[in-house]
Amino acid sequence: MLENLDALTKNGWEKSNDGLAIKKSFVFPNFIEALGWMVKAGVWAEKYNHHPEWVNVYKTVNVLLTTHDKGRITSLDVKLAEQMDKLYES
Repeated sequence: MLENLDALTKNGWEKSNDGLAIKKSFVFPNFIEALGWMVKAGVWAEKYNHHPEWVNVYKTVNVLLTTHDKGRITSLDVKLAEQMDKLYES
């Protein structure tokens, strides 16, 4: 699934400076849309038992995904990033 990492970069994801995580900013029309997306994404994160580091400021959600116990990007990060993109597009 890490082969999908290249596809994610075409969709706005980028590696962190240390290369151990992927990150993306999601911008919404308003706060309530951002919060609603976070709730939906949070349900998927719980389902995958893989939880993001994220910060919400008004209508922007900055996401950082890494697999802490592995110390690097894994297929779990890619899977959750793909799901976040799907939620954002819908």
